[in-house]
Amino acid sequence: MHRQPTIIAFCCNWCSYAAADLAGSSRMKYPPNIRIIRVMCSGMMHPELVLDALNQGADGVMILGCHLGECHYIDGNRKALARSEVISELLEDFGYEQERFGIFWVSSAEPERFVELVTDMVEKVKELREA
Repeated sequence: MHRQPTIIAFCCNWCSYAAADLAGSSRMKYPPNIRIIRVMCSGMMHPELVLDALNQGADGVMILGCHLGECHYIDGNRKALARSEVISELLEDFGYEQERFGIFWVSSAEPERFVELVTDMVEKVKELREA
């Protein structure tokens, strides 16, 4: 039996982490192989952190932040979006499939969206392993 994939989810403090917290306190079911790391803002996510996570054994990495236009630090999520393009290029350079990385926007009032996104990411990575 194969081990379940490990997904690292970098969640911004104000929105996506709050959505994850609400999903948990509401007892919503989502894959237990998500490892959430709370960051103050998605804009602080340097591409190197994503590569480090993959190089250290993570099967996938997600960055989850506030919806565009709703960042608590004004334009942090727009910075994260710009960096995600660099991350995509680096993944290719290092031999990782693009599907192992994703950037998503989740408000604090969207625990269902958080659950859906992490569940989809786990399934996507599982499919990569089987291919």
